[in-house]
Parts: sequence; structure tokens; C-alpha cells
Amino acid sequence: MSTTVKTPDLSAILAPIAPDLKALDEVIKRRLASEVALIDQISGYIIQSGGKRVRPALLILVAKALSSGREIPHVLDLAAVVEFIHTATLLHDDVVDESTLRRGRETANAAFGNAASVLVGDFLYSRAFQMMVAPNDIRIMQILSDATNTIAEGEVLQLLNMNDPEVDESSYLQVIRYKTAKLFEASTELGAILAGAGNSERELAAAFGRHIGTAFQLMDDLLDYTASPEQMGKNAGDDLREGKPTLPLIYLLENGNSEEQFLVRSAITQNTDLPEDVFEQILSAVQNSGALEYTQLAAKREADLALSNLKAFPTNSATDSLVALCEYSLVRQT
Repeated sequence: MSTTVKTPDLSAILAPIAPDLKALDEVIKRRLASEVALIDQISGYIIQSGGKRVRPALLILVAKALSSGREIPHVLDLAAVVEFIHTATLLHDDVVDESTLRRGRETANAAFGNAASVLVGDFLYSRAFQMMVAPNDIRIMQILSDATNTIAEGEVLQLLNMNDPEVDESSYLQVIRYKTAKLFEASTELGAILAGAGNSERELAAAFGRHIGTAFQLMDDLLDYTASPEQMGKNAGDDLREGKPTLPLIYLLENGNSEEQFLVRSAITQNTDLPEDVFEQILSAVQNSGALEYTQLAAKREADLALSNLKAFPTNSATDSLVALCEYSLVRQT
């Protein structure tokens, strides 16, 4: 699959909120503080390990796009809440998946052990809940509590789908919307609430987040078969090795020849490491079957839907950045 499209620079896209993101880093450091040294060590390890901060950036951008230049109280604290929830899910995910590499370095569970990673993930969830009550707005608490519950359901759905070659596209998209897109949706809806937007703008913001979050995850599925470990910050082919039936594999199961279908079905159902030659055969089949193009088109549909929800947004630099993120979601290599 061709990857010659020049990737937009994320730092340039987020330039209008660069001071906010710098201030956010300080809020994160301050609110992570704990008298328990191991909490400081592990949470700092993963928070400072080079994440893109896309979810908090979306919250800030939507708030600025819809605020008509007004001051936006609580925006940095709630951006930190979103990042804490996301980080907690990563800590728990890596334990469940037995992952060893994330963002180009050892996962926290590999470095500190499973028990410590799970418990620090719990700390981040609880700190997020402490912080979300500060605005004293029941809508904010409802959105974040609902999102956290939905994400947990998505984690369980994904666990049920592991090693199951019968998972179809509809079931897989449900996992994406629960596990990944829901926090994007919560982030953008919170941005609209903080900006004082009306119900229609709030609904548009939520839909934008839901669709761009789905596009991001579908592209992650694709990059698992096309990007190097250096680009992705994790091992190539991790989804396949973990028995996760993501969209490229689901496409191959439905459209590949009998030998390819047998190989993929066997790989998904196995519970041991794949022999390298088998992995290479499946990788070649995925890359030559149209599975990646199909996944790219699915991501583009979602990005286009996200873009359509921005048409009623005011014209300003924050909205321009949101539009650019739709393009970025489709051509990024990390």
C-alpha cells in the first residue's frame, strides 16, 4: 500500500494552542503529585513518555472554537482529566495484552510489574474523578462517568473477541466505539460545554469526536501492518500476535483465498507466539489482498463524517486545526 502522502506536522496543527498544551503539562505534573513514591514514579513514567495528547488537545480546540474568544474556566483541569483517564486505560490495557513496548519504550508493566501498573491506573482514575467535580457541573460528571463506564465495557468486549475468528466488522466497530471513540467524544463534548455552546453545537462536537476517534483507531489497525516499531512506538504485528481480530484481518477472513483464511483463523485462535514465517505469510496476505485499502476507506468515511460536523462551527484558527486533524488522522505514520 502506498504511503507517499506527506504527513501533516502535528505540532503545526496544534500551534494555536501550544501555550495551552505547555500549561497543561504543568497541571498534569502538579495533579499527579502523591505522597506515595511509586505512584509518582509510574504515572510520571507513562505520562512523560511522549504521547500526542490528542484527546486533551481536541477538548481545548473545541472549547476555543466555540467560545467566541471568552475566557474558558476549568479547561486545563478537564483536559488533564481526559489525559489521566486515557493513561489509566493504557496501563490496564498493557497488563491485559501482556505488552512490552509502547511509545518506543518499555511498558510500565514490563518495567514495574503488573500489580503496580494496575494499581497506579486505579489511582489515575480516582484522581480524574476528584478533579471532575471541581466545575460543579452535573453534565460534566455525567459525560465523564458514562465515558469511563463505556470504555470499561469496551475493554471487556475486546477481551471476549480475543482469539475469536467469528468476530465480524459490526462487532469490531462496536468495540472501537466503546473502547476508543467514546473518550474522543467525551473530550469534544466537554469542550463545547465549557465554551457555553448550545445543545446543537454540543451534539455536533460530540459527533465530531466520535467519528474522528473511530478514524484514529482504524488507522492504528492499518499501521499495525505498515509502520515500523520506531514509527509506532510498539512492536509491528502486535494485534495479530495477541489474537485480536482487527479490521484488516476481518476483511482477509471474509475475502481471502482458502489458504489465507486458514492461516488467519489459526493465528487468531492460537495462544502461543506465531512462528515468524507464518506471521510473514499473513502480513504479505494482508498487504496484497486489499485489506489495508479497505481499512483506509473505512477510516476516510469516519474522517469525512467528522469533518461534516464542523461545517457549522465558527471560522477561526481553532476550527482550522480541527479540520486539519481530520486529514492528519488519515495520513499519520505514528
